[in-house]
Amino acid sequence: MQEEHGFSISRRGVLLTGTAATAGAALRPSRLVARDGAPAKGGSAMESVTLTVNGQRHELELDTRTTLLDTLREHLKLTGTKKGCDHGQCGACTIMVNGERINSCLSLAVMHDGDELTTIEGLGTPDDLHPMQEAFVKHDGYQCGYCTPGQICSAVATLEEIRKGIPSHVTEDLTGTMRPTNMEMRERMSGNICRCGAYSNIADAMSEVAGA
Repeated sequence: MQEEHGFSISRRGVLLTGTAATAGAALRPSRLVARDGAPAKGGSAMESVTLTVNGQRHELELDTRTTLLDTLREHLKLTGTKKGCDHGQCGACTIMVNGERINSCLSLAVMHDGDELTTIEGLGTPDDLHPMQEAFVKHDGYQCGYCTPGQICSAVATLEEIRKGIPSHVTEDLTGTMRPTNMEMRERMSGNICRCGAYSNIADAMSEVAGA
C-alpha cells in the first residue's frame, strides 16, 4: 500500500497495528466506579435513584444501564408494562412520566430520578377501573391483550395532549380549540401497534371517553 507522502504500509502491518491497539484498549482498567469510590463489579456503575411510581416512593440502587422498563418489571415487579420490541417501535412499554407518555424501553432509570411515573397498575384496579379501561372492555379494544397496557396508557395521555392543545402532524387549526377527532386520535396512537388489529375498537373506546 503506497501512501502519498512516500512511505508504504503493508497489509500485515495494518493488521498488527490494529490488533495491538485493540489489545491495549482491553487491558485498560475500567474507569467506572461504585458510589463508595471502589471499582464497580463487572465494570458497571451503580447509582441511587428515587422514583415515585403510582403514588408510591421507591429508593433503588441500580446499574446505570438499567432501562426504566426493566426497573419496573424486574426491580419493582410491576409486570403490567410489557416488553415488546425493546426498540421503541411497538409501544407496548408505554407509561406516563410526569403526565407525559414515553416508551420506557428507550429511557434509562437514572434519567428519571425524582420523577412521577404512572403505569397501567396505577390507572385503575379490577374493582375500580379507569374510564379508559372500562371503555376498552366495553368496545372490545383488545384481543390477545399484550399491547393493551401500553395502548391504554397512551390513550389516556393522548386525550390529555388534545385537551392541552398540543398539536400533532394532522392538526389543521392551530389557533382554535382542538377536538378529539378520529383522525387526530389515530395519528397520535400510531406508535402503539396492535398485532391483532383492534384499532377500530380502540378508536371507539377513546371516542367514548373523549365524549366525541
